[in-house]
Amino acid sequence: MSLACRAGCAACCIAPSISSPVPGMSGGKPAGVPCVQLDEALRCRLFSDPRRPRVCAALRSTEGMCGRSRGEALAGLAALEAATAPPRARA
Repeated sequence: MSLACRAGCAACCIAPSISSPVPGMSGGKPAGVPCVQLDEALRCRLFSDPRRPRVCAALRSTEGMCGRSRGEALAGLAALEAATAPPRARA
């Protein structure tokens, strides 16, 4: 079941990498780097825009992904990103 986004969180727009181009980030977005499409309120400027990457539009927040706080979401998504990174990209 998908959850409503937590106001001011944006963990899913910061922690994971995005391999497809994002407007303003033609090479995609590295893990741990805030997306350039986040506004001052940490909301996606492309949310209803057809230029929004497909991977972003398909993402559905879940309790396991979001945790109980922004900090838990950032830590959990960073750990998932590290665990699923290709061997050459692992630190």
